[in-house]
Amino acid sequence: MELIQETSDLSAYLAADEVIDHGHPRVRETADRLAASAADSYDYARRAFEFVRDAIPHSQDSGDLRVTWRASDVLELRTGICYAKAHALAALLRAEDIPTALCYQRFDVVHGLVAVRFNGAWHRQDPRGNKPGVDAQFSLDGERLAFTPDPKSNELDYPVLYAVPHPVVLKALKAAPDRPHLWQHLPTAL
Repeated sequence: MELIQETSDLSAYLAADEVIDHGHPRVRETADRLAASAADSYDYARRAFEFVRDAIPHSQDSGDLRVTWRASDVLELRTGICYAKAHALAALLRAEDIPTALCYQRFDVVHGLVAVRFNGAWHRQDPRGNKPGVDAQFSLDGERLAFTPDPKSNELDYPVLYAVPHPVVLKALKAAPDRPHLWQHLPTAL
């Protein structure tokens, strides 16, 4: 699949906003801690991915009822669904000047992940969190995502790389007082 940038301006994939708030002290502290032991930007990206994947439980898997959407809140509260974890990873990567896009897949509902830009190409990564049957890994040599869409079931990969969270996703997250409510209002398409 050919990934398509929403904007040709690569700086948009480094920008901070209210969601990907990589200037926030919590994001900066986490990025600085991860960067201190990283050999290079690739090693940092892998460490940031593994941190978000492993140290921040997916709220459905852990049973956490809280809904997070801002990267700093995900890092502070250590919980989030796929979209929120993607926001946290994007903030950590952008904090270290690694262009990062938000991207999506559609299953029964829309699933969120990121794409990082290395060596002139985009590489999708899924920090959702591993569990039995899910083994997502950081990779620039072929995708190792949590899920693979089945076109026969009308599942798909959306090819667009967004600089900011898709409005449908952000609206659902912001409107949800808790995860059970969110689960009833997850987007089914973009």
